[in-house]
Amino acid sequence: MESIVILLIEDNEGDILLIREALSHGSIGKEVSVVKDGWEAIQFLEKKGVYKNAILPDLILLDINLPKLNGHEVSSRIKSNPQIQHIPVIMLTTSSSESNILKSYQNHVNCFITKPIEAHNFLEMITAIEEFWLSMVQLPKK
Repeated sequence: MESIVILLIEDNEGDILLIREALSHGSIGKEVSVVKDGWEAIQFLEKKGVYKNAILPDLILLDINLPKLNGHEVSSRIKSNPQIQHIPVIMLTTSSSESNILKSYQNHVNCFITKPIEAHNFLEMITAIEEFWLSMVQLPKK
């Protein structure tokens, strides 16, 4: 099986480290790219500027609270672009507000997950995401 490419769109260094650590385990090979703001995410996904040779991800982990463009704006842009709209987007955020949940699904995210506060729960959540999205779900071929 070839390696799975994940794009992590996250500006919190602690969360980036935890997610990378959790994803480094497991039997599936993963390549994780990280961008730290919404505008950079769009540049990456549209292969513009320094990202002209970027490999499109198989899965996107997206935070809501980002600089430049927030997660809602990013997901809206992703899902309105025929070249990248097929890529599953997981909204992974500290928010649990009903308005953020509704707005995320209105922007066609594939699922909404609230980040746990405790580190061990955070790692369990990433493991569950990996088991579901990378082991059970059939992702589109590139």
